[in-house]
Amino acid sequence: MAKQFASSMDLTEKTISFEAIGRDLYALTAQGDPNSGVIIGDDSVMVIDAQATPAAAQEVVAHIRQVTDKPIKYVVLSHYHAVRVLGASGFGAEQIIASEKCRAMIAERGAEDWQSEQQRMPRLFKQPEGIPGLTWPTLTFKQHMTVYLGKRRVDLMHLGRSHTAGDIVAWVADAQVMFSGDGAEYKSACYCGDAHFTDWPATLDRMAAFNPAALVPGRGAPLETRDKVQEGLALTRQFLVDHYQPALAAASRGAPLKEAFLATREICDAKYRDYAIYEHCLPFNVARAYDEALGIDTPRIWTAARDLELWNALQAS
Repeated sequence: MAKQFASSMDLTEKTISFEAIGRDLYALTAQGDPNSGVIIGDDSVMVIDAQATPAAAQEVVAHIRQVTDKPIKYVVLSHYHAVRVLGASGFGAEQIIASEKCRAMIAERGAEDWQSEQQRMPRLFKQPEGIPGLTWPTLTFKQHMTVYLGKRRVDLMHLGRSHTAGDIVAWVADAQVMFSGDGAEYKSACYCGDAHFTDWPATLDRMAAFNPAALVPGRGAPLETRDKVQEGLALTRQFLVDHYQPALAAASRGAPLKEAFLATREICDAKYRDYAIYEHCLPFNVARAYDEALGIDTPRIWTAARDLELWNALQAS
């Protein structure tokens, strides 16, 4: 290999923060690692995104137990990626909820994604031998589902294609707080290997229309004011534009993928090189942007072998 995957070389453990972002609402963040959200109702707890392994999930449970002893009844999967779903069994929840499209994507490409992500991001897969297999949602919905935690209402919504075709957000109306999954990030690179670049900005607009008082992104610090939320959504939108436009220009003139990659670097390195996982994401982001520019609507499945092939091709001088 010309060069190791960027994230495979990142072996430093991150500092975990667990902070309140509203009444009985919490964000678990870890310096650009995948976030989880916690919603505490009258009678039970809902967790948003399950981490990569049951062992990692247990770390989330330990933080929850510092603030409540209510049962964890629901785990919500914002989308299908392995680092978000494979830890679900560690919560012992009664129900695992996802969109219908998320479940379909687990069936279509979940096994390949597991191998792919574990190869690229081994640090996140703590005690991987504890993963019992693919995570299968027990409840699914197409566009909207309302869950009551006692009197507390949580609305789960598919607002459009974005990070994947099956992403959902969680909206807690009584606090005006949104949990976006990887549909929005804050000063962390968006992973776009399964993205829909031309749909995603409109999905961000739909998030913005809620005018959240706070938002927990998929990665990065929680956004705890309305102005900060709008900033985070705008930064996510600009990140997408800055990656898609050079790929579109290259594809339109029949230039090869490597040229699109270099053109994207020209625009993006100065802006985003300090964002978490930027180098990790860049080759996969450009490859998907280039495919979409060529009219390939459904993202091609990433496998461990395809990851290596692409990484080596684009990193070679």
